[in-house]
Amino acid sequence: MYKVAIIGCGRISHKIAEGIAKNNDRMELVALCDPIKEKMFETEKTYNKKIKKEDSILKYKDYKDMLKQNKIDIAIISTESGYHEEIGLYCLENGINVIIEKPLAMSIEGAQKLVDTAKKNNLKLAASHQNRFNYPVQLLKKAIKENRLGKIFNGMARILWTRDDNYYLQAPWRGTWALDGGTLMNQCIHNIDLINWMMDDEIEIVYSQTSNYIRNIEAEDYGVIIIRYKSGKIATIEGSAIIYPKNLEETLTVTGEKGTVVIGGMAVNKINTWRVEGDNEEEYLYIDCGDPNSVYGYGHEALYKDFLDALDENREPLVNGRAGLEAVKIILAAYKSQKTGLPIKFDELKNFSTLDMSYKNIRY
Repeated sequence: MYKVAIIGCGRISHKIAEGIAKNNDRMELVALCDPIKEKMFETEKTYNKKIKKEDSILKYKDYKDMLKQNKIDIAIISTESGYHEEIGLYCLENGINVIIEKPLAMSIEGAQKLVDTAKKNNLKLAASHQNRFNYPVQLLKKAIKENRLGKIFNGMARILWTRDDNYYLQAPWRGTWALDGGTLMNQCIHNIDLINWMMDDEIEIVYSQTSNYIRNIEAEDYGVIIIRYKSGKIATIEGSAIIYPKNLEETLTVTGEKGTVVIGGMAVNKINTWRVEGDNEEEYLYIDCGDPNSVYGYGHEALYKDFLDALDENREPLVNGRAGLEAVKIILAAYKSQKTGLPIKFDELKNFSTLDMSYKNIRY
């Protein structure tokens, strides 16, 4: 039975608590950490409701105190993004396996440090890109690995959502360069991870254009990324937080010489198109996991199960630290492209941080 602590009890912590509860044959939530006590009580309530108990969970304001006073096997970090690196490194340096909610870190150097420290200390590190575990996404990845789509040409990820000013006012760190980044880093990173996983190739160049049209934040509320891979594949990403009047779509598209697949739904949980040579499309269009109760989707339970299996089998998790690093690096390459106005050679991007974007976005 692995002892688990949640560090950061914001709104995602309820999904985390549910994911832990659904794996309660192998993991137990024993400690919570957040500077706001009420948030810890709400997270505790979610967990206890799922496991049908009323146990009191240890609560701390300081994560270092919590880790010093308890034997913790796995720390799940869901604080403001700007603190992920510091807390993750402390856990890894003290013998604790780590799962980090997106993004892994706010700089390439920081994400690389996390990966290197986990390897050095023989610990497991995962980035919480839970949508990889959605059944339609798994079906698409399997079809690509089996070469059923033939040669892959391109892919597209679209995240067309709305986040009004109240969303940013609820948590003033959102949309800041120091602690968050903009739409690409906050809203789009999951689909960026998915499209890159599907392309499964070395990146050559990243080019991006972003803008801040109407949201009162430091970072962008709209952005487009073009990724060219060394094999010639091209991926495009469009991310928006300004769709009127509500969320429109989150879609993942992959096209190849023998197939075109589009996955949509609230959290890439539904097959919209499955035109693959030799397959009956009608059979696939019935595959709909149903819209989840939030954009966080269903994947936390499966991601945690895979992490536990990785610990038991001494293998890498499906979404390991390197996968988290790659997603962060793509976004930071996009930010550097926006700042310089130039395509960025991926291999030559040594370090870049959201803090390097400390300038006013152009408004139109």
